[in-house]
Amino acid sequence: MVLAILPTTTQALNAPPADTAKLNQLAREALELLRTTKNLSRADSLIQEINHVIAKEKLQPTFYILWANGELDVQKKEFGKAYEYASKAMKSAVTGISMKEKIELIIFFARTCQYTGQFSASVDNLNKAADIARMNRVKGIIPQVYLTLSEVYTISQKFEKVEESLNLMLEAAREDNNPTAIKEALYKLGKYRLSHNWDFKTVDQYMRKSLELAMKMADTVTITAVYVDMGWNYIQAQKPDSSLFYYENAIRYAIPGRRYYSLANAYGNMGTIYRDLGKYDKAVSYWKKGIETARENSDWYTLSWIYSDMSKMAKDQGKLEEAYRYQVLFKAYSDSLAKQQNKEGLAMAQAKFDADTIKRKLEMASLQIRTQRMIIYGFAIFLVLTITIGLLLLRQSKLNAKRKISEMDQKILEVTQANLRQQMNPHFIFNTLNSIQYYMYKHDKLATNNYLTKFSSLMRKILENSRHTAIPIRDELDALQLYLELESIRFRDKFDYEIVVDDEIDPLMYKIPTMLIQPYVENAICHGLMYRDDKGKVSISLNLSEDHILCTIEDNGIGRDASKEINRSKEKNHNSLGTQITESRLNLVSTLYGKDMKTRFTDLKDELGNATGTRVEIQIPILT
Repeated sequence: MVLAILPTTTQALNAPPADTAKLNQLAREALELLRTTKNLSRADSLIQEINHVIAKEKLQPTFYILWANGELDVQKKEFGKAYEYASKAMKSAVTGISMKEKIELIIFFARTCQYTGQFSASVDNLNKAADIARMNRVKGIIPQVYLTLSEVYTISQKFEKVEESLNLMLEAAREDNNPTAIKEALYKLGKYRLSHNWDFKTVDQYMRKSLELAMKMADTVTITAVYVDMGWNYIQAQKPDSSLFYYENAIRYAIPGRRYYSLANAYGNMGTIYRDLGKYDKAVSYWKKGIETARENSDWYTLSWIYSDMSKMAKDQGKLEEAYRYQVLFKAYSDSLAKQQNKEGLAMAQAKFDADTIKRKLEMASLQIRTQRMIIYGFAIFLVLTITIGLLLLRQSKLNAKRKISEMDQKILEVTQANLRQQMNPHFIFNTLNSIQYYMYKHDKLATNNYLTKFSSLMRKILENSRHTAIPIRDELDALQLYLELESIRFRDKFDYEIVVDDEIDPLMYKIPTMLIQPYVENAICHGLMYRDDKGKVSISLNLSEDHILCTIEDNGIGRDASKEINRSKEKNHNSLGTQITESRLNLVSTLYGKDMKTRFTDLKDELGNATGTRVEIQIPILT
């Protein structure tokens, strides 16, 4: 395998500096070696070559390179450095990798947190990995997450969480239909119950189910471990014969599988069983095998307890000198074991200190970056505020100038409109005086008196309304009512009239321009109804629309075309002064209030196309 990838290594290291794809490929090969074959030296060699190229060409380490360095440091038990690499890998730009690899990186980072004593961070990241795997339906990951969680809880001594995590691992493995993970979960559950809340039956059930799957897979590692633990379970249950059976099976699989720790443990426990059975020679024979195997593999733990048991047996047999010698050996190996454990504890403490130092450095760097950003943001905000204030002052200056111009324009418009109203008043008065002259000529004193009374009321209304640009609808309609009454008297009931106001219109709140409706009503009477042979009718209605009041003036006169023809024959240059003035006022009002005022004329006709009257629709903006 090593020879096969050497050419690839040479090609990759001779690749152009900017081409990191080959370096990534080598990093992935190193990761695979560390995970599967455990070929530490080959993986170390690959990673050192990669790091050499990175340093030489001054390249930025990629996601895979950081990860590979971290995995290598875990194998070397340099946990502080592993955590630093894992942290950088988590923050690096990750592209072109699978969702499974992303989750595996989170699990690796959680493991480095565990090794550096950051148990809470480790648990949080493992739960995050499980959630992402569920969300993206990535199989084979969740059992691994819960196995790692059980290890974190074991080290942090949260034993109630250990069994819970292992049960979740078993459940997830069954959902994934993953026999390997099911086997491991069953074994771990049996192992846990063997040392916590021991129950012979529960341990035996878990171990047998795990053994059954291991046998099918020819997994000698798990088979050996299960037989050793089942042997101990039967010792606990005081069933020595069954215990010896399982230890003998463990030895049968441990020797070819080179499982020396399990082998030494089996030999040692068999010696203790034969001691308890009173077969001292056999006991010593198996203990010696256990001691020999343990010494070859520096298994201080097994050596210490075997010598302890041998010392007790010698003491019980009255062999005090021999008991003392074994006790000295027990103490020596116990001290070695304690030193080893202390060394591991110190390594863990050093790793935690290194991790805390790295975190503090990162936090300090982050704080400095945030401070710099705040200064930049503050300067940018100050600059923006200065520009904004300057623009606002400039805009306000322009608005003030524009407002003054607008106020002057408004005053001009109001004066112009008042002038037009003053032009309208003499026009209406001239027509009315003609009517009074007519009644006086007829010597009709009663009609003349009645007409003068209504006329004086109308004049008073006109004088009051003329003081304002816009007046309430009620005032406008009162003046219109008086005008219609006067015209009805003047033309001797030549027409009927009606005024209809929509219930939704408040006649006091809504306003309209002064003397707006009357000129159109006058046109309807004088140019439409007066030429009918029979009695006519004019209707005035006001309806509230969404953004305006619609005033409709409809008559059943002779129509505009016929009226124009008659006027043309009378006066070739005739044009209604009242209509001209009103149209000018409509344009002024639209400009004054900034609202569009529309007028529409419709010629009414019957089915044969004969004129039946005229409709005028005025869209009056809502003024309040």
